[in-house]
Amino acid sequence: MHGSGSPPHAAARWPAFPPAVTSDLDACRELLHAGSKSFFAASLLLPRDVREPATALYAFCRVADDAVDLSENPSAALEALTGRLDRIYAGRPQDDPVDRAVAEVIARYALPRGILDALLDGFAWDAEGRRYDDLSGVLAYSARVAATVGVLMTLLMGVRDPATLARACDLGLAMQLTNIARDVGEDARAGRLYLPRDWLAEQGLDPEAWLAAPVFDARIGRVVRRLLDVADQLYDRSCAGIAALPADCRAAINAARLVYAEIGRLVASGGYDSVSGRAVVSKRRKLALVTRACLPGWLSPGRLDAPAVAEVRFLIEAIEAEPRRAQPRALEGVALLRPFRGFTRRTVGVIELLERVRARESGHDRHHAGGVAPV
Repeated sequence: MHGSGSPPHAAARWPAFPPAVTSDLDACRELLHAGSKSFFAASLLLPRDVREPATALYAFCRVADDAVDLSENPSAALEALTGRLDRIYAGRPQDDPVDRAVAEVIARYALPRGILDALLDGFAWDAEGRRYDDLSGVLAYSARVAATVGVLMTLLMGVRDPATLARACDLGLAMQLTNIARDVGEDARAGRLYLPRDWLAEQGLDPEAWLAAPVFDARIGRVVRRLLDVADQLYDRSCAGIAALPADCRAAINAARLVYAEIGRLVASGGYDSVSGRAVVSKRRKLALVTRACLPGWLSPGRLDAPAVAEVRFLIEAIEAEPRRAQPRALEGVALLRPFRGFTRRTVGVIELLERVRARESGHDRHHAGGVAPV
């Protein structure tokens, strides 16, 4: 990976899309470039044969999120989106470049309908302002807004092994729990609460009363710490899954794991006070973490075949029930890792851009890990 000479390139797992689909993908890319700079930047780190279908999927998610978030009647918007998915899965997408591109990607990669339906459920739960009684409820929400993204990205990388998919879910859950732990104060001031209500009650806190006047004290700190402890366990479990991904995808996904885990460590170093402020990883620290992600020997011990978290099993079962309708082209025998220096420089720049964009995006967007998972 550090050698001299011509840079190695990843062999394509799939042949290029036909010209008509490429035109639709260009329209998807333009939509994301204008309205979702976080994904547009992150996608630059992905191999072409992963980046292109991911662009179509995220464009659909962007359209769906906006349709629900900006609608005066979210239920009607969700019903309309379900109808669009009906047509896409029937092979009769509406005359829109996003729908046409998504239909092509779904057919090529055999993406189960249940995964996209679960993602729409996550939009619906946010629109309802749903609160969660316990950790299982928080994980069920995180499965829909984050683990779905991990699963879809893994399928686009050509991996359908249930054990690897379970570890992708672990990473999505961990990143979402980190988001929640970091943004407790911002969420509360916007009237949102994602912390388990039974954990708050155990600390002698009335969830609704605290939400009405959110202030930090040791009791909230203990709840945040508990949530980050769960996230850390999931980050550790995800390592074995990252190692099972195609070689040209591992460093980017591992960089995301390390940077997000570092956010949790910053919250911890601040006494778990994510009410008074928001943890931000410095550029210098990101550089160190991305460098570490690119080096050999980063994998911590872990079982690839550890049981899936109960709240994500329905996602894996949906994939197991989906027959594989198409097979990717075999990887050629070439080096698959990107040049170390180029990858590091681009990754740090992208993470910096993500942080700047995220600070400007709405709180609703921030809680969908689909905006960051590809990093």
